[in-house]
Amino acid sequence: MNATNSTVCVKIGDSAISDVLMSVYILAFIFGLIFNVLTLGPIWQQMRRQNVLGIFLLNLSISDMLFLFTIPLWINYYRQDHHWRLGVMSCSVAGFFYYSNMYISIYLLCCISVDRCLMITYPLRSKIHRTSRYAWTQCVAVFVIVVALHIMVLVNDNLKDAHDDNNDRCYETYPMERPVALFNLLRVGVGFLLPLLVLAVSYWRVLATVGQSPGLSAQVKRKVRLLSFGVIGIFSFCFAPYHILLLLRSLVFYHSNHESYCQFEQKMHFFFSCTLALSSLNCMVDPVLYVLVSNGVQEEVKQCWRRHKKTPTDTDCALTAYNRGTANTNLI
Repeated sequence: MNATNSTVCVKIGDSAISDVLMSVYILAFIFGLIFNVLTLGPIWQQMRRQNVLGIFLLNLSISDMLFLFTIPLWINYYRQDHHWRLGVMSCSVAGFFYYSNMYISIYLLCCISVDRCLMITYPLRSKIHRTSRYAWTQCVAVFVIVVALHIMVLVNDNLKDAHDDNNDRCYETYPMERPVALFNLLRVGVGFLLPLLVLAVSYWRVLATVGQSPGLSAQVKRKVRLLSFGVIGIFSFCFAPYHILLLLRSLVFYHSNHESYCQFEQKMHFFFSCTLALSSLNCMVDPVLYVLVSNGVQEEVKQCWRRHKKTPTDTDCALTAYNRGTANTNLI
């Protein structure tokens, strides 16, 4: 990349932007860590009972935790007013975990949505196929595909586009390269629009089936609706703004001259940085959403809390959950 173009195209000076972004990442780190740690034990118990949703949630939590450990690097980056002082390799590794977690989360949410749809729409036929092997196969496939693609990008990119040596920026290199713009369009299509379509169809079927089921209680229907709208809400709040602006940036790159493109990037820089920060909040929203709507995990948390008030030890909490056997193996 031409260093001169990088200097001229977008000027990132000292401003309140860094403080705003740093605050969002601090919020995501603190609450994401707390919520994931609190729900990890109960989710683990559900996974041990071969609960399909528990397996999906465990993998989602693992992905979130791996990303959470890199957030302090981004906090330091914005505290330094968009200057990466930790070297080229650490910038690439931090970005690797950032984007890998984003798309692992998106596809695991898709897996959960399809699983809920099959369970509610075809309860008898899907019961044969909804096994722990079925869930683990999907989770491993998601991790392998997403991680492999991002490793290929890192290797082919040769770590240069991620880090701007001239201005010491991390993943804020301007102007955009043509292969990067093409890859961004693929990310928007395959990484966001396709999963969004799967989500919309799955929950449309779920809501239609639940609404026509007289045998389900009002509480069950409420939880199904909460899960449906909650997942769509995560997509709308955490992932949609980022991918919309990513699409706009790539289209402007292809259809504008250098000067107008740089002017657009200069105007959009703050908003794009904010949408990227918003995407990090999914790591603290995921566990809250599923604890609210999942009977098994919800009961595990309640039991752990009650036991903790009497005997504040993790061992007692785990034993209590284990000794209850398979009482709460079905999660809504």
